[in-house]
Amino acid sequence: MKILISNGRLVDPASGLDRLGELAIAGGRIVAVGTAPAEFHPERTIDAGGCVVAPGLVDLAARLREPGHEHEGMLESELNAAAAGGVTSLVCQPDTDPVLDEPGLVEMLKLRARKLSRCRLFPLGALTRSLAGETLTEMVELTEAGCVGFSQADVAVRDTQVLQRALQYASTFGYAVWLRPQDPWLGTGVAAKGALATRLGLAGVPVSAETVALHTAFELVRETGARVHLCRLSSAAGVALLRAAKAEGLPVTADVSINSLHLTDLDIGYYDSAMRLVPPLRQQRDRDALRAALADGTLDALVSDHTPVGADEKNLPFAEAVPGATGLELLLSLALKWGDDSGAGLLRALAVITNEPVRVLGEAIGSLASSAGRLVAGGVADVCVFDPAARWTVQPSQLLSQGRHTPFAFEASAIELPGRVRHTLVAGHLAYSAETA
Repeated sequence: MKILISNGRLVDPASGLDRLGELAIAGGRIVAVGTAPAEFHPERTIDAGGCVVAPGLVDLAARLREPGHEHEGMLESELNAAAAGGVTSLVCQPDTDPVLDEPGLVEMLKLRARKLSRCRLFPLGALTRSLAGETLTEMVELTEAGCVGFSQADVAVRDTQVLQRALQYASTFGYAVWLRPQDPWLGTGVAAKGALATRLGLAGVPVSAETVALHTAFELVRETGARVHLCRLSSAAGVALLRAAKAEGLPVTADVSINSLHLTDLDIGYYDSAMRLVPPLRQQRDRDALRAALADGTLDALVSDHTPVGADEKNLPFAEAVPGATGLELLLSLALKWGDDSGAGLLRALAVITNEPVRVLGEAIGSLASSAGRLVAGGVADVCVFDPAARWTVQPSQLLSQGRHTPFAFEASAIELPGRVRHTLVAGHLAYSAETA
C-alpha cells in the first residue's frame, strides 16, 4: 500500500534530520524523505500537521507473558499495547513457561507475532537450559530459529565457571550475551538498601549486589572477548564501572529502565506495591547519575522493562507482591519527559529509543540493522507519528496491556506526561491509529 505522511516534522536522530516535510511509503519501504516524487500517487494520506514523524520505537526489554502466563498478558494484548505506544520492534525475555531454550518454541512465538502484524519481535534465547544455570543451550540452533542474543532474564548464573564457558562459546560465534547484573547472594531483598528500607522494615538490596556482578562480568569479558549487554543498571556506582569499562574499550553496552530513570525509593511511600520493581528503585543520587549517563552516552538505551502483572499477584503486601509494571505505552512519553527535564533535548530522547537500541542489536537483526530505528530512503517503513504538544495522565483502565499496574498512575497526584502516539506503521502497515482506537 502506498501511504503519504504529509505536513509532519520529520525527525531522525541517527542523521540529525529535523525538518518539515513528507514521508512517502510503498511496499513496506520508505520511498522518499522530505518531498514525495511527482509520480508518487498515494492510496492513503495521513495529515501529520503539528506532529513529529519519527522512526518506530525499539524496546530492548519486554515480557509478553506468553507462553505460560496468559492470565498476566497475551501476546495479542501486549503487541497491541506496543503498537499504541509507537513501538515497532521489541526484544522479549526468555523466562516464559516453558523457557525459550528450544528452537521450536522460538519459531512458534515469532510466527504468532508475524500473524498479528503489530510489532517486530526479537526473542532472546535462554543462556542455560531451563535458566537453571547448569547446562548451556544450543546457541547455534536458537540463533537459526531467530534469537538475537542469550540471556538469563533475572535469574543469575550462580556458577561463575558456567558463565565463563557461556561467554567463551558466545564469543566464538559472535553472539551477544545479555546479563542483568545482580549478585544472587547479595540481591535477595525487596527494596534498595538505605534509610527508607530500614524505616519500613524491608529487606534491602545493597549497591554491591550490582557492582560485584559488574566486576565479574567485566573480568570475564576481558578474558573471553565476548560482547555483553548489561540490562537495567540502577546505581551511580554501576554507572561509574560501566564508564570505566567503555573507556577501556571493552565490548559492552547497557540500558536503563523508565522506572529507574524517573523514580526513587521515596516513591514507595507507604508500601505501594506498584513500586515493587526489579531492579529496586534507588536513591536520588543514583537516579541523577543514570539520567546523566543516558544523556552523555554511557548508557546506550532506555527500555520500558514491560512486565505485566495480574491484580492478584500485585495487590499484596509490598514484600509479597510480584515485581513488575506495564511500560510499553509509557516509553515514548517518559523518554520525552526525560529529554525535557534533563535538557538532553528531543533528538537524544528519541535516539535512546530508536537508533541506539538498533546499534545494540547490531547484525543480529540481519538486514534490518541498516535502516531500523531510522528514517532513510529505501529503508524499512517502521514509523511513529506522535503529537509532542499533547499532555495526558496515566489511567490504568485505558491501557491496552493486560497488565494495568504502573508506578506512574498516582492516585493523589498523577504525573502529566508529554506526547501521544497518533499512528504507528510497521513495514508500511498501519498497526495503530488513534483515529480508530
